[in-house]
Amino acid sequence: MLVSIRNKYRHLPKQVKASLWFLVCAFFEKSISIIATPIFTRIMSTSEYGQFNVLYSWLTIVTIIVSLNLCYGVYTQGLIKFSHDRRRYSAALQGLTVVLVLAWTLVYLGFRDFWNSVFSLTTAQMLAMLLMVWTSSVFNFWAGERRVALQYKSLVMVTLLVAIAKPLVGVLLVVYANDKVTARFLGLALVELVGYTGLFFVQMYRGKTFFSRHFWRHALMFNIPLAPHYLSQIVLSSADRIMIANMVNTKSAGIYSLAYSLSQIMILFNVALSQTLSPWIYQKIKDRRVADIAGVAYGALVLIAVVNLLLIAFAPEIVSIFAPRAYAKATWIVPPIAMSVFFIFAFDLFAKFEFYYERTSLIMIASVIGAVLNVALNYWLIPILGYEVAGYTTLICYVMYAAVHYWFMNRICREKLDTLPYDRKILGMITLTFLAVGFLFLGGYHSVVLRYLLILITAVVGFSKRDYLMTIVNQMLRVRKPI
Repeated sequence: MLVSIRNKYRHLPKQVKASLWFLVCAFFEKSISIIATPIFTRIMSTSEYGQFNVLYSWLTIVTIIVSLNLCYGVYTQGLIKFSHDRRRYSAALQGLTVVLVLAWTLVYLGFRDFWNSVFSLTTAQMLAMLLMVWTSSVFNFWAGERRVALQYKSLVMVTLLVAIAKPLVGVLLVVYANDKVTARFLGLALVELVGYTGLFFVQMYRGKTFFSRHFWRHALMFNIPLAPHYLSQIVLSSADRIMIANMVNTKSAGIYSLAYSLSQIMILFNVALSQTLSPWIYQKIKDRRVADIAGVAYGALVLIAVVNLLLIAFAPEIVSIFAPRAYAKATWIVPPIAMSVFFIFAFDLFAKFEFYYERTSLIMIASVIGAVLNVALNYWLIPILGYEVAGYTTLICYVMYAAVHYWFMNRICREKLDTLPYDRKILGMITLTFLAVGFLFLGGYHSVVLRYLLILITAVVGFSKRDYLMTIVNQMLRVRKPI
């Protein structure tokens, strides 16, 4: 059997091998982080765990502001556009990022007290944050080039080594440190500095370019208009923890962060399916055969719904495994955030049409609306209903986010294709069924017997529909074949 599998693997096209290993790499990277969670929730207090997650939320926001997210968006597009000069392009963007990070570091040092008070962070934490903006960009530039070139072996090796080193170093530093929050954050910065610095010099040596007026101008002109979109997405996913810490306390932020982290595990399935479907969907749009998309997209939504319902159904057990009793309230926050993951995948399906036809203004509008609504609802409702409501404001915002993208998609399709790709009634049926079952499981948290009865009924229904589910899986496998 092993010989048969090995032979089949050897005969796979390079594109499929690369996709497979990128998926495996992402899975193990996420899995290592998940395995480490129960360790850190036990060696750090709920308040310390909350402070660390708030600090990490600030990192995601600062990264957008400082680096302009140059390692995304424009970079992938540029690697294709400038394929004949790829090494110089990569080196030039590494150089531009260095300049941006150094410039912002000088701005910070010149007004250190002011910035520390704005972020409620220490100088060591802020400097570590700026260092990680650079190191993470270094890795993403290098990794992006590897993905485009289908050079998966080195990428998998570096990713897994760093993913393993981060929790190991973090545990060692946290156990022996008085300031456990800073120790945890400095541990991440140290591992990235050691693990990624060499990648910077590799790309600079190959490209032999630091400054390029042409490449720098192209990158800035492309990514600066997208900054509101990137920032809004980060605000939508991270602002709740920062607001809870400031409006309630860091202990509550820690409990909420655990629920958010567990729910975001399901993002892995989103990424896997999105990576599978994206090239295929774009090809169908190009060929003006959008009618072919619907069946596969419905199946993908059903798969995402199923895996998220599994998380919701067993949330009490999962929370108890990953954290001590002090985090028990996180159980009630998992369902709405897990439901949000379904709508994140839905909006990505709809936004494919906006990206293909380069309607970036529509993407930005939807992102800004979602971010502003999230902040406004949290500011209004957290003082009234408590920090747990942030999970439901997140769900409301992602529902709205998906709805706005759906409306924009239909508008574009009417203009460009004279047809609509999806049936509104089928989308509505899948969505409403998912929400209904999810809230039923949530209601079952009050009674173990009732919850397991609901799980049994759902399992029986799932077993009766096994042929349909297998058909969906087979559709995904067929789509994964090279176009």
